[in-house]
Amino acid sequence: MQVILTADDFGRSAAINAAVLRAHREGVLTSASLMVAGEAAEEAVALARETPSLAVGLHLVAVDGPTVLSQGEIPHLVDEWGRLPADPVRLGLRYVASGTARKELGNELAAQFQRFVATGLPLSHVDGHRHMHMHPAVFAMLLPLAREYGARGIRLVREDLWLGLGEDQARPLTSASWAITFGLLSRWGARRLQNYPLAVTRRVYGLMRSGQMTEAYVLRLLTHLTVPTAEVCFHPSTTAEEAWGPNPGDLAALLSPAVRRLIGERDIRLATYPLLKGV
Repeated sequence: MQVILTADDFGRSAAINAAVLRAHREGVLTSASLMVAGEAAEEAVALARETPSLAVGLHLVAVDGPTVLSQGEIPHLVDEWGRLPADPVRLGLRYVASGTARKELGNELAAQFQRFVATGLPLSHVDGHRHMHMHPAVFAMLLPLAREYGARGIRLVREDLWLGLGEDQARPLTSASWAITFGLLSRWGARRLQNYPLAVTRRVYGLMRSGQMTEAYVLRLLTHLTVPTAEVCFHPSTTAEEAWGPNPGDLAALLSPAVRRLIGERDIRLATYPLLKGV
């Protein structure tokens, strides 16, 4: 089995950057997804350049976050503070209903790809903040950009419902609905990938457990994993940043000796999107 262990939100804060580097150097983390407009993005890029063994991809922000373009360039997307709103449903409906919003979205996505390429880092993969890259309007725009800028893989969010649930699941109904929704979107997306040379994994885990990727859960996941390829998403930080986001618990799981030992016992190959075989 080949498993990619990815940290999202790289570049969002110094605490996240520190956690990502420690999880890679001392733990089992193989990849990170860079938020190019994050407040600590420059530091993240410098750290990545010093750590070429860490595969870095683009964490596209199409909801709830900072943008590359200014408020004046994308006035139909951002709020009064120049940020993309946090409500994915309302913003997603705007992407469907407004041609002007879609045009501005296309410009912003292109700007994020261009900023990543300007770092000089190889583009390992593409995914999205809060998985908003799976929205049909966003996904349709990012595919040609991913091909143009040389991305090697893309995250299709298709999680195993039963592995995501458990006695310690804090929000089972919400998490199950997310898993079903993104599973349907991934089926739709997979059909559109036929003409694009982008690697995908059979399963992606972490959606249902965002903010709760504990050592116990990761051990259970890796014990029962049977698919040939998988990506496991984490939000490590050295501080607790938000209820369901970056947190020290995810960092502890990535540093866990028990997790490393199980990976060896199950003969799991730690991978990155550029190194996936047979996908």
